[in-house]
Amino acid sequence: MTENRFAAAELVAFARNALIAGGLGTAFAETTADVLVEGDLMGHTTHGLALLPAYLAALENGGMAREGSFDVLRDKQATALWDGRFLPGPWLITQGFALGVERARTFGTFTLSIRRSHHTASLVAYLKAVTDAGLMGILSVSDPTERCVAPAGGRAPLHSTNPIAFGLPTEEAPILVDISTSSTTNGLVKRLFASGGQLPHDWLVSAEGEASADPGVRFTDPPGAVLPLGGMDNGHKGFGLGILAEALTHGLSGHGRVIEPRGWQANVFIQVLDPEFFAGADVLRRELSHFADTAHAVPPIDPARPVRLPGERGLALRETQLREGMVLSPAIVEGLAPWAEKYGLPLSGLRA
Repeated sequence: MTENRFAAAELVAFARNALIAGGLGTAFAETTADVLVEGDLMGHTTHGLALLPAYLAALENGGMAREGSFDVLRDKQATALWDGRFLPGPWLITQGFALGVERARTFGTFTLSIRRSHHTASLVAYLKAVTDAGLMGILSVSDPTERCVAPAGGRAPLHSTNPIAFGLPTEEAPILVDISTSSTTNGLVKRLFASGGQLPHDWLVSAEGEASADPGVRFTDPPGAVLPLGGMDNGHKGFGLGILAEALTHGLSGHGRVIEPRGWQANVFIQVLDPEFFAGADVLRRELSHFADTAHAVPPIDPARPVRLPGERGLALRETQLREGMVLSPAIVEGLAPWAEKYGLPLSGLRA
């Protein structure tokens, strides 16, 4: 099968123009397009341009705000609380991290809680800007309306996939971690269900309590659920991390499940730390670089697959795709095609 390869800059332009055609303000559209394509560049294909059709639909139905700004509900200099007013998550988080870098350089750390953001795309897409500044960044999001992940020992959905991400600077490439506290993502389950595929492992639990690799168990009545990270044997670990994400997002924002909000949304936790206020930036980079070197030296289980640090594969893939063109699956291209036709945008002319 021929790969669909596209020039990254042209995909950014396509996404930006589609969002603007859908009514989104130019500044919001530019940032959102950059973040979506960055997700694909790093290999997070369920949270890149695959989301663009849903974002455009949200603009049409009023689920995503087209203009305006966030409301500052509290600002204590080292901490703040915003109401995102359903503006695009990529714009809100980008703004939040930019402020975080500025404030952390003054106070050593900055923590921001955002309630009522719209969807936030791939979390890894935001981290490199922070580590490039020599700082540490932590990010977690959760949708207070979504229930797809079971608690440890449970067979029905309780909460969303509750990802946690962080970026750490080293003397060379940063360490970039972006993980769900669940065994897999909702996006992958939906994609495989639509295509008739199966998950590679038993990452789901049926409504009857059986572990399964069949995405269809999520769409039964009653529905099954995604297992927490650790699966049937060690799901208490993922469940514990999921609870932390619930506290950082819904608990700190004050807009969580207890009030039963409606609509596609997210609550966001952002934290930035400046190592200069601790042992020093050079010390941190040296320590993490030493850790990376010793990790790389560990004998691998499979000699063809040496030990790598989180983010290494994504950063290498990013460089390759910037140089040789981005790969988009046929399903993603098919999802974009109706919007390209609707807005008169030249999707077929974007090949690298």
